[in-house]
Amino acid sequence: MGGVFVTGTDTEVGKTYVSVLVAKWLRSCGVDVGVMKPVETGCVEVNGRLEAIDAHALVEASGVDDDMSLVAPCRFRKPLAPLVAAELEGTTVDVSRILECFRELAARHSFLIVEGVGGLLVPLTGECTVVDLAARMELPLLVVTASKLGAINHSLLTLEAAKARGVPVAALVVNFLTPESNEAQRTNAVALRDVVSVPVEEMPYGGGGEASRFLGELLLAAGLNAAK
Repeated sequence: MGGVFVTGTDTEVGKTYVSVLVAKWLRSCGVDVGVMKPVETGCVEVNGRLEAIDAHALVEASGVDDDMSLVAPCRFRKPLAPLVAAELEGTTVDVSRILECFRELAARHSFLIVEGVGGLLVPLTGECTVVDLAARMELPLLVVTASKLGAINHSLLTLEAAKARGVPVAALVVNFLTPESNEAQRTNAVALRDVVSVPVEEMPYGGGGEASRFLGELLLAAGLNAAK
């Protein structure tokens, strides 16, 4: 099984958006792609159960019929860091359960896209952060940053955190959240390519076929190599 762990330099940078585009491209190429959102906060209650909006978007993009209890095993109401959201509900994030679900999905699919929550150092429990989870899954990272002022610093900090934990980074995506762009937005990717050793790809506002293809091919190669 190959796969990739999608993380962000912050919240609301477009992790789900990029994950959906990559999942759609891989599916269009005939890849048996599975998806997972191990922890989702800010879920809405529908008919007595918590619905994970991001996880549903991933499932729709990939076309899988895996049960949501596997795809999104840890769901919480409050849009807060998982550690805090879980404490407010009188529970904890069950990392062991997450890993069980991960192994089950990995056995079902040839490639698995796992989308994290927030950034790499977001705490899931008092002892486990998002990057710790990615390390335990042994998946390379796809880092998504929003193209805005501060993106360079946030991206470099994220890459440093990954390096410190020994987690490889397959690529960095500079995601445009609006159709308008200023000088900082237009130069972020250029500057990052000068200072990092990983591939840097721009995702234009509204998506881009070439960008999705490039990322899909790169991640497929990185994920399958990591599985060897």
